[in-house]
Amino acid sequence: MDKELAREASASPRTGTLAKQIEGAYQRIGVTGAHRQIVFMILLGVFFDALEQNAVGITGPVLRQAWGLGATEIGLLNTMTFTATALGRLATGLIVDKYGRRQMLVINLIIFAGGSLLCAVAPNYPILAAGRFVVGFGLGGEIAVAVIMMAEFFAAKHRGTAVGLINVTAAGLGNMLAPAFGILVFTLFDGPDKWRWVFGLLFIPALLVMFFRRYVPETPRFLASKGRIDEANLVITRLARNKLSGPINDPEQFITAVPDPVEAKSSGHWKDALRGKLLKRTVLLCIAVCMSYAAQISMLTLMPTILVSRGYAVNTSLWFTLIMQSGSLVGAATAAYLASRLPRKKVLTAAAILGCAAGLSMAFLANDIVLVVIFGALFNFAVIILNTTIWLFAPELYPTRTRGFGTSIILAAGSLSGGLFPLISGAVFDSSGLPGMFTTLAVLFCILAVVVQFPPETFGKPLEEDADAGSGDEEAAIYGH
Repeated sequence: MDKELAREASASPRTGTLAKQIEGAYQRIGVTGAHRQIVFMILLGVFFDALEQNAVGITGPVLRQAWGLGATEIGLLNTMTFTATALGRLATGLIVDKYGRRQMLVINLIIFAGGSLLCAVAPNYPILAAGRFVVGFGLGGEIAVAVIMMAEFFAAKHRGTAVGLINVTAAGLGNMLAPAFGILVFTLFDGPDKWRWVFGLLFIPALLVMFFRRYVPETPRFLASKGRIDEANLVITRLARNKLSGPINDPEQFITAVPDPVEAKSSGHWKDALRGKLLKRTVLLCIAVCMSYAAQISMLTLMPTILVSRGYAVNTSLWFTLIMQSGSLVGAATAAYLASRLPRKKVLTAAAILGCAAGLSMAFLANDIVLVVIFGALFNFAVIILNTTIWLFAPELYPTRTRGFGTSIILAAGSLSGGLFPLISGAVFDSSGLPGMFTTLAVLFCILAVVVQFPPETFGKPLEEDADAGSGDEEAAIYGH
């Protein structure tokens, strides 16, 4: 949209709540080239995050040979990463609500890159484990900020698809291409230290992303929530004029100060996400995401072992697992597509039912490898739809003043569940075999289907803003009705 069209789009009176004003401005400018540039820069970082999350799995066999590490020591590297990811998400959530989204996007990227470099030069196992902790801390914050920023840069019509693209890039493309990245690195470099190149090369793209993200602005929603209306209008003008850098003359007045504002009950304390109606939403989404992540990571962690126990070679088991993982890419893309067309709770309920059916089919009907692969792909398809939809649902449930921390709590709960529940699934498999394990995972989907019925539906609604948070009943507070 050129300058004249932007001025015309902003010509009508700005009335109503802050939520309505921002939503109206976003609807008028639509999705511009500047939006696409922001999406590209954010997703580029998310893609390399996904590669980094798979780095231990890629380098594990080489580390066992080079340093004589056992499976427990390699597993501990993943535990360090997952634990730090949860902590990074919580810490980032506290900071982004006070100081902004943009700065934390860059800071987390620096932390992630520094951790990668530390892993690449680690002289011993303790330093490598410390490097993985640093990496995990940066990764957790990076994903959390990416989810929040993608939600806050778009109107309701496009918001779900924008957030859904994060999981298309991470759980879909990133996880699927990670083995190919490892194969490429080990083809180019040889010797006992070739694993170092996996971490070292992951440091370089982070530098490029840091350069690109110089042009990612702060979100207008955060600026407006802090009373920085002029700055918010400047960013929206940049989006409308497709100009992320350089001077802007005569910024358009897309939004104004909220008329007759109702004072919010809180000015932005992090504990708001753990109070009143927001506490209920936090608890419900935490339960849902724990069920979803527990099922996903249990499947990814144990499926190769299950196939080996059935007599397949390790490499053959990995190839079958890779085919099943294709369901994740299709599931993420499907979730992104449905995000702009169907309500969140309907998508979550349908995917939970499908996941339960796939789990029970794995438990009782998968008598040959063809059925194992088919039901496994359906299982991954369903669980990634759930994860993606929860990612886009979570930031929609909180007002701007505490959106960062509320969303981060939910994502952190998922990380902890994904790190711990495979231990339970493994124990169930050892005692009860495939039927016991996948029946357990099917129960998780049933729990998820129940709890997602209780949060308020957010599909097609403007994000809640602080000035609206103290008015009327819950639905009116969210949507300005």
